[in-house]
Amino acid sequence: MTIGIDIGGTKIEGVLADPTGAVHATCRISARPGNDLVVEDTVRVARSLTGMPVPVGIGIPGQIDAEHGVVRNVVNLGITELALADEVGARLGAPVRIENDVNAAALGAAAVVGGERKAGTGTVVFLNLGTGLAAGIVRDGRLDRGSTGAIGEIGHVPVDPNRLPCPCGQRGCLETVACGGAVARLWPSADPAMPDILRRAAQGDPEARRVRDMVLHAIGDALQIVAQAYDPRLILVGGGMARTGAPLFDAIGAEMRRRAEGCPFLTTLDIPSRVRPVPDGAPIGAIGAALAAAEE
Repeated sequence: MTIGIDIGGTKIEGVLADPTGAVHATCRISARPGNDLVVEDTVRVARSLTGMPVPVGIGIPGQIDAEHGVVRNVVNLGITELALADEVGARLGAPVRIENDVNAAALGAAAVVGGERKAGTGTVVFLNLGTGLAAGIVRDGRLDRGSTGAIGEIGHVPVDPNRLPCPCGQRGCLETVACGGAVARLWPSADPAMPDILRRAAQGDPEARRVRDMVLHAIGDALQIVAQAYDPRLILVGGGMARTGAPLFDAIGAEMRRRAEGCPFLTTLDIPSRVRPVPDGAPIGAIGAALAAAEE
């Protein structure tokens, strides 16, 4: 058994999981900002799951130095730098591994949706349509972390024709249109924005149609980049915007089929058949963190 903990800006969610990713216990609490409180709350979640000193995996946003167990620049939690693995491990008396939150979610999504926990099962990509846009890559049941940790940062590929400025310093990054944070800025009149955009577009609202088409075009670009760069067996789509559900996935499918019209190359790729939603509410971040801990 291992413990997996998913630390977000507003909540900390933990699971006790076996090597298949099956969950045997869960715990969820509100997150509190600040180094000491993040460590205290993480330890409290772990102890609530089991009294035994078992390996712990932690998924958290920010810049991750997995080798040294350090996380930096987690703005929503007020963390500039924190030796999270050492701090939590010392209190629990157990080994602790930290992962980027999208990578952890990719490992969890691959296990929950893709059955990706044994060698020889190919490549699965998790596309996170959350506050930002990024992908996590799982090959034969193991994370592909790349050489610098930047693998899957497709949100900062500057190909969007709208050329909106991005906080990364570029213009036209996919993340400026194809993520929950961007959609909220493009359509500030509703929360959540995407369901309202799709509903109003279907009713003929011209501005809603314009924004819908912008967003779907950028998501389509993200899916093509994933399909052509990694050639995955499955593309698992999650994150806050994915909670829009069937209306969004139907619109994504229509966008990808439109692109394939008259293009034998895209027709052969058959991207729509590879796309799967991640079940809403599944604790994929915590499950993936637990599976990452089991790799140690």
